[in-house]
Amino acid sequence: MKGPMNLARVLGLTTIAALFAAGAWAAPAAAPEKGLPIRSDGSSIFADVAEKVGPAVVFIRTEQTVENPHGNGETPFDFFREFFPENNNPRQRSRRMPGGGSGFVFDDEGRILTNYHVIKDAEKIMVVHEANGEEEEYPARVVGFDRHTDIAIIQIDAPKGLPRVALGDSDAMRVGDWVMAIGTPFGQLQGTVTVGIVSAKGRNDLNIMGGEATYQNYIQTDASINFGNSGGPLVNMKGEAIGINTAINPSGQGIGFAIPINMAKAIMGELIAKGRVRYGYLGIRLRELDRNLAKAMGIELDHGILVEEALAGAPGAKAGLQRRDVIVRYDGEDVRDESQFRLTVGKTPVGKTVPVVVVRDGKEQRLDVTLGERPDEDVVASAPAPESGAWLGLHVQDARAADARRDFGLDRGQQGVVVTGVDEGSPAEEAGIQEGDVITEVYTQDVGNLDDYVAIAKKLKERKDPIAFLVKRGRSTNYVTVSPESE
Repeated sequence: MKGPMNLARVLGLTTIAALFAAGAWAAPAAAPEKGLPIRSDGSSIFADVAEKVGPAVVFIRTEQTVENPHGNGETPFDFFREFFPENNNPRQRSRRMPGGGSGFVFDDEGRILTNYHVIKDAEKIMVVHEANGEEEEYPARVVGFDRHTDIAIIQIDAPKGLPRVALGDSDAMRVGDWVMAIGTPFGQLQGTVTVGIVSAKGRNDLNIMGGEATYQNYIQTDASINFGNSGGPLVNMKGEAIGINTAINPSGQGIGFAIPINMAKAIMGELIAKGRVRYGYLGIRLRELDRNLAKAMGIELDHGILVEEALAGAPGAKAGLQRRDVIVRYDGEDVRDESQFRLTVGKTPVGKTVPVVVVRDGKEQRLDVTLGERPDEDVVASAPAPESGAWLGLHVQDARAADARRDFGLDRGQQGVVVTGVDEGSPAEEAGIQEGDVITEVYTQDVGNLDDYVAIAKKLKERKDPIAFLVKRGRSTNYVTVSPESE
């Protein structure tokens, strides 16, 4: 589908029927009535918005070399094989695989906003721009990216005067406001327009296809978003970008997510100037305190952030934060929601000293914490290696690490360690433990994170009798007996 001219087909009968029911076609005024996108002559302001924004939306085509260790053609990019059959040789051990997504020009310098996951690991990036029915293709370079928000900026050397999308105010959007998504679904339907409403705001703690951002504050919309729409704009009825289309829920229809444009605007300056973003960092493992957890721990509070661990040498530990502290105020503001707390800390300038009020042993205590810079990767201990290699043949990773959640589809906040590999012929393999299993208990001792696992492994490394592991696989959790004698 080329350009914005096929609007009626994309809107579909359901939307048109809804507008009839609302009396939209009979509106007497020349201009649209408040809340209705249809004029008295039957024309639609959707078409005006599509005509205004469409020329600034581009298709981003990427290439990268991927290894195919099994020689069977199965790679994370198989989705695109249907559209690029020339890359379908299943016998190749490595090959250049195409990918793609959408983006939109936002300034006169040819800079384009998109998602980080669209250009991640790309060796070649080409931007396809359509104007007057003709396609022009330009090589692009990466200006900067931020995996924590899944935002990237690329740039092309294109003629001056390229159409661009104005950036709006995502905070001003209300649930129920009309929005339009424009992009290139399925890698070939350039200029596709879909329409819906803002279904919700502030969605976070999501494990969804297309995005795995550390900082989440998504706009939810029922405007159709499909594979290849990632990076395209979600716009308001003024034609302003109020979001970057990012992710979908593959198990549900009419549920898509976009990064609020205000989140992008907050970091664009740093991305352009430095190519990266610096985030405030406390260096703690945390959990949102609810009433049940507070009751179970004997804490007389109904909100706050529980410190499960203050990482040694990190800013929080240096300032005196301890395990079992409950953070109730941060920089003068009450703390209740875990995701919002992460966002607030991340937005705090590196080097700033902020007052943090904690409840410890039933009493409030103020600590002044000077924030450091968040490391590029999650800070976790190294894989356990009790002197002679992997214990019982198990290779594991902290289940809370972002790459572990992404690679194994784990829920955010999953406790324990995830099995990343099992040595052939080892006790763990003989017991039936598999890659992707999550271990939450060993020998009746809880495994909350990788540090717990390492400590338990060191204590039990000389044990010859069987050891019980509590293993979560999919929706099932079972005890598995591992016999060290078989090592």
